[in-house]
Amino acid sequence: MISSLVYLLPLYPLAALAALEVDFNSKDSIKQAAAQVAEDLLTYYHGDEPGQIPGILPGPPPDGGAYYWWEGGAMWGALLDYWHWTGDDTFNNLTYQGLLFQAGPNKDFVNNNWSFSLGNDDQAFWAMSSLIAAETNFEDPPPKEAQWLALAQAVWNEQTDSRLRDGGCGFGLRWQAVSLNPGFSYKNTIANGCFFNIGARLARYTKNDTYTDWSARTWDWLVDVKYIDKDWNVYDGADISNNCTIIVKQQFSYNAAILLQGAAYMYNYVWLDRIDGLLDGIERIFFIKGVAYEPACEGGVCTADMLTYKGFLHRWMAYTAQLAPTTRSRIMRLTMSSAKAAVAQCTGGDNGRQCGFHWTSGKFDGLLGAGQQMNVLGVLSALLALDSTAPVTNGTGGTSTGNPNAGSDRSPYIEFSAITTGDRAGAGILTVAAITLASASLWWMIK
Repeated sequence: MISSLVYLLPLYPLAALAALEVDFNSKDSIKQAAAQVAEDLLTYYHGDEPGQIPGILPGPPPDGGAYYWWEGGAMWGALLDYWHWTGDDTFNNLTYQGLLFQAGPNKDFVNNNWSFSLGNDDQAFWAMSSLIAAETNFEDPPPKEAQWLALAQAVWNEQTDSRLRDGGCGFGLRWQAVSLNPGFSYKNTIANGCFFNIGARLARYTKNDTYTDWSARTWDWLVDVKYIDKDWNVYDGADISNNCTIIVKQQFSYNAAILLQGAAYMYNYVWLDRIDGLLDGIERIFFIKGVAYEPACEGGVCTADMLTYKGFLHRWMAYTAQLAPTTRSRIMRLTMSSAKAAVAQCTGGDNGRQCGFHWTSGKFDGLLGAGQQMNVLGVLSALLALDSTAPVTNGTGGTSTGNPNAGSDRSPYIEFSAITTGDRAGAGILTVAAITLASASLWWMIK
């Protein structure tokens, strides 16, 4: 996800309407507040309007809007979790339509219209939302349409292609799927973390050990190249030109959290040690006095992508609490304290209840956007996760139709002629602490 820079918007005068208010002792109050946040989130979505493209948020930058293709997929995942954890199906039709429209002609979340936004992690974010649909028994599409489980299997199969993994540093998956996109020579944690996560979830759903083996191998690779270190720091990635030895040691909460959720799906006595280690690192690095904090950018300028990470962090922690019971007390304690701080600063926008990004301050910071709404939706919804059923499998009532061979005959790997700077879009974060974020392309800063 190459990110456009997001600047502070002018502070809106607070309307006479009340700020977002929650009684955290009342589940009904939490649900009501989450519904309001979801409603405000969808004010940024226009894909259901005449002449607009279903499934995506307005974009890509710089001319099309503030958001890249992947963030639409992430939004539907947040709304699926919201539905499953609260029981509110208000937004289900939009979610269903958006996911299916972007499934693509080959039913694998690859569409040539988004070739220059086709990071392997971008494609994977859509697949992970499709997996939520399978794991929650969301409405199944008609038989001739793409199926939730098969969509995720297609993405996973395509990302095993050797052309997306060659070139150095061993087994790891490249960040980009298009050969001339900036970042094709970069192997990062988020692309491999997504692949690990999808594989772990497919393994649990289908009981197919092939997925387990690939996920375990991906974890081992991340450790071998030292993207995960002995102290449970999780770093961004490195370039194959130096055999992945010069690591970009910036840390982002979604990198650690996606590994945490995947490890929870792989849960057994071996993986519990890894779950606890990742949780130790997450609490140490990404929470200040129990409140979610993104150290890579808070105190400076955050990119559009970074403004979404807190929501992923809390949602994926909630899945971990469901699947690994020994983590529940710790995770729900952090979720509650973080949710209270998040809600306290939701006093912006014309309705006086939209949310900013900096939760530790307790004050609205003037930053409005879909990512900020997704974050607060995620943390509020996560408070209710333990009241819902755990993700289903094909042996515990799952109804989604799978196809273990989906995507096996093709790959998202694409070679194009040279592209212009204006064409470049993608997925991932390549920031270095010593380098300013005020650049349109983080990739070129590292190069």
